Amino acid sequence: MIAIRWKRPACLAALMLCATMLASAQIKVAAVNLQKALQDTAEIKQAEADLKAKFGPRQEELANLEKEIAKLTQDYEANQSKFTEPALAEMAAKIQLKQRQLQRNSEGLQNEVNRERQDILQRVGQRLQEVVKKVSEEKGLDLVVDGANLLYFKPTMDISADVTAAYDKAYPSKK
Repeated sequence: MIAIRWKRPACLAALMLCATMLASAQIKVAAVNLQKALQDTAEIKQAEADLKAKFGPRQEELANLEKEIAKLTQDYEANQSKFTEPALAEMAAKIQLKQRQLQRNSEGLQNEVNRERQDILQRVGQRLQEVVKKVSEEKGLDLVVDGANLLYFKPTMDISADVTAAYDKAYPSKK
């Protein structure tokens, strides 16, 4: 457990030591926030809009089903003294059935959304790495690190916007 806690700080310390040694050898270093660069690409923005359009109606159906369950539950609680035992049991069974349906549909939708999102992120992530390499070569950089894992770096070292622009140029969004 202790080894796990020290793993990340030790890696960062080693990276910083390497960066210090590299700086003295006139090596060009830059940082890129891969997550930000990825989120800022036109392809990811388009994919998010496509996912919302594709799964939005099903999410609305789930929201309506939640409202229906809430109304049935409210009616059940408010009318307990007015209905007979069999009628109350029928209402309770109906509520349970709708709750199970909501849970099944919610899980199914979430699984589909996650699967599609993973496919998109995997494809775009691979392309983004190629673009980072290309931008690094064009700028004559020797080392590029993920800025999300660094404690501090000068903003002038950040090439995230360059990577996003190069990605959008290499892989234009299909609208």
